[in-house]
Amino acid sequence: MIEQVAAQLMEAHVGQVTLNEPMKNHTTWKIGGPADLFVVPDSLENLKKTMEIIRKAQLTWKVIGRGSNMLVLDHGIRGAVIKLGEAFEELRVEDERIRVGAGYSFIKLAVQVGRMGLTGMEFAGGIPGSVGGAIYMNAGALGSDVSKILEEAVILWENGEIERITGSEMEFSYRTSILQKRQGIVLEGVFSLRKGDRKEIAKLMAEHKERRMLTQPLQEPSAGSVFRNPPGDHAGRLIEACGLKGYRIGNAKVSERHANFIVNLGNATAKDVLQLIQFIQKEVYQRFQVELKTEVLVVGEA
Repeated sequence: MIEQVAAQLMEAHVGQVTLNEPMKNHTTWKIGGPADLFVVPDSLENLKKTMEIIRKAQLTWKVIGRGSNMLVLDHGIRGAVIKLGEAFEELRVEDERIRVGAGYSFIKLAVQVGRMGLTGMEFAGGIPGSVGGAIYMNAGALGSDVSKILEEAVILWENGEIERITGSEMEFSYRTSILQKRQGIVLEGVFSLRKGDRKEIAKLMAEHKERRMLTQPLQEPSAGSVFRNPPGDHAGRLIEACGLKGYRIGNAKVSERHANFIVNLGNATAKDVLQLIQFIQKEVYQRFQVELKTEVLVVGEA
């Protein structure tokens, strides 16, 4: 079945099509078994064609951008993985509105709009991943998030329909959106920003960057923050208070720089990471009676 679908996609010239693609090559954690079928469509038309072929074959599918905030399990992903690459990285500036493709780097976007003298995205300067992933997760930091600046998103639903959805229709809440309830692919986002002082924006972003360099393990493979912050507290503070900085299972380790990051020391498996996550949750609950919930998406087969 998978081979037949791959053959159809290749015949349709939709873009890059590979079988048994190691997902560790496509995640910021550098962890993950193979995807049965891996497709990188080279245009919107070819993405629609890809979805049509996958739908007719009744194949399960997932979409990824830059692979941050994601733990792919060691046996990989059954069905198809669709990656939005360079074909979905267009950026258009319309005065104070920014229209940007879902594959575009969220950090790069924050830096670029800041240089244009637009304010509202300073919080995004340290959030890895793509624009599509940020919209999907309602990514946030420093007291702000995507819901505060997204005017609309263009979404390709599983049935092939393309729809423009306003920010208020995205059903945003803390690290969630409508896309956790209904499967679709973000094609682009429209962000509503404001004119600001270039020097002030640059100064603020430089300060945020310096703080991240000092407090986050930016040179080691990770997925960003592992746990959601519980109401009125910080997951990192609770984990650190349990004395777990530097604690490791296999090649997965709680970062010594920031306790809400788990880093891959080299050849960590998803099993290592999951066991470490469960250990952290148990220790924090025993000490503080707080149930830490993960922010990372766990996908695939154990």
